[in-house]
Amino acid sequence: MDESIRIQRYEELPTSKHFKSFIESTNLPAVFVGCTKSWRAFSQWNPSNGGLNYLQARVGSATVEAMVSQSAPVFYGDLGSHDRVPLPFSTFIGLCKKRMLTKCKDKEEALDPCLNMENHDAECGDLSLEGVPEQIYLAQVPIMNSDREERVQLEALREDIQTPPILEGKELSSINLWMNNAQARSSTHYDPHNNLLCIVSGRKQVVLWPPSASPSLYPMPIYGEASNHSSVALENPDYSIYPRAEWSMAFAQKVVLEAGDALFIPEGWFHQVDSDDWTIAINFWWRSYTMSSMQEHMDAYYLRRILRRLIDKEMVTDSPFQNSSDYSFECITFTSFSVQRQDQVLLELGMGKTRTLTQKLPNGGEADHGDDNYGKMLKGMDIKEKRLCEGNTLVELEPAAVQVLHELVSWVHNCISVSQDQESHSASTSDHNLGENDECKKAVTADLNDDPVAKIIWDVKPQTLQYVFLAMAHNFPRTLEALVLHVLSPVGAEVLTRKFDEMDQQILEEDRNRFYEVFYSAFDDQSAAMNSILKGKEAFAQQAFKNVLDKFVGVNLKS
Repeated sequence: MDESIRIQRYEELPTSKHFKSFIESTNLPAVFVGCTKSWRAFSQWNPSNGGLNYLQARVGSATVEAMVSQSAPVFYGDLGSHDRVPLPFSTFIGLCKKRMLTKCKDKEEALDPCLNMENHDAECGDLSLEGVPEQIYLAQVPIMNSDREERVQLEALREDIQTPPILEGKELSSINLWMNNAQARSSTHYDPHNNLLCIVSGRKQVVLWPPSASPSLYPMPIYGEASNHSSVALENPDYSIYPRAEWSMAFAQKVVLEAGDALFIPEGWFHQVDSDDWTIAINFWWRSYTMSSMQEHMDAYYLRRILRRLIDKEMVTDSPFQNSSDYSFECITFTSFSVQRQDQVLLELGMGKTRTLTQKLPNGGEADHGDDNYGKMLKGMDIKEKRLCEGNTLVELEPAAVQVLHELVSWVHNCISVSQDQESHSASTSDHNLGENDECKKAVTADLNDDPVAKIIWDVKPQTLQYVFLAMAHNFPRTLEALVLHVLSPVGAEVLTRKFDEMDQQILEEDRNRFYEVFYSAFDDQSAAMNSILKGKEAFAQQAFKNVLDKFVGVNLKS
């Protein structure tokens, strides 16, 4: 976990100004020790000190909604995994007392007189506990809610709690009670509001993940009712379906909250909570400054900006081959093959220039160019001076470059054959007959690790690749043309343009312009070559976009 997003711990409660400027604004969690110890609830609600009787007297007649789940003590927040059951609060108190009595008997401990067990039957005699699950969870029961459409069930308890000073000036959305009669575990989820979770009694362990860890948590689809919940089961997670989840804890932080402590959970931070028996907590929700100040007419703009940022990040990593085949399109560093560069090169080349295609791909090292003008353009490079110069390119190539040239030419030949009887249509590359074998199809469509051409280009140094392309442009222009137009995959297009960018940084501007002039002169239709590379990059980016939607918002675009 990056140190810059570690949870901070404060032994003394900061001022509201400090909280707003240095904690809330960073969107980082923070623990505040002793935040609730001055509350009347802290001394009056404790179940081990008569708190159940106190709560019974205050709000026992209220009806609350209890969370009931077949997977208890694990409670999954998605609507298909639990039921909300209306329940008298006094019935829940009775269940708490019943469980405390049972545990005391099991441990052969003396009953705490605060439980008043001699009056237990009288208190609950008129309440039927038959059919009520022993493990239920009062989750998010409102004490205050700014949305008047929702009925506030425990408003009478508002007098026992205080809004922490750090929230001074905040427009609270709601205040809620969380209470369990037995150990409970909530599923991994995030909230669309800032959250201050305050422990009144008992203890909670909270595991937190930053929003950037979404890919390892597989959020549910954004269009669903439980879009803020993880799809990964807490108990027996299936890593064959959710492989990234196996390493999710590498992005997590754990914090244990004792009675009196409070935890600030910024909006969007995933969290999973384990609660001890009879733990009572209060949480405060309020809208973040970012969301509350954002105007609706800007939503579409910021959505596009955020998606663009995530896409760019998806396409960046230190090594394109370090990940498994599951990440075929998220491994290459994003580079910009700009429209300006395309326009500049096309202008320099002169779009009216075309040549006649040869009818054969190179054989036995023979040049396949259609005329002798290529020999006048460029035949080699002086390594020391990094200047383009005359020379026999094939002869002067270093062994490493010769090997790369051989591999590229071989792959193109394995993938594409040009019909011998297409001379009359040879002026158009679209009239090529493509003889694609299985290896060629694999090179074009398979994931990154199985893309031989992309791997060849990636592994070679930029300067060596420059020698190779110059040699191909001079001696094997048809092969270079076929490589770009018919063999280069989207991954290969992304790798190629990255190498171009690295190349640009290592040579002089004059040589750079000369290189692109020679490179693109190998094509009868220079615009088709550039469009092929750009379309490959767009396909690469499109796949990254699909990955972003799948990993961060749970939307799977199959087509």
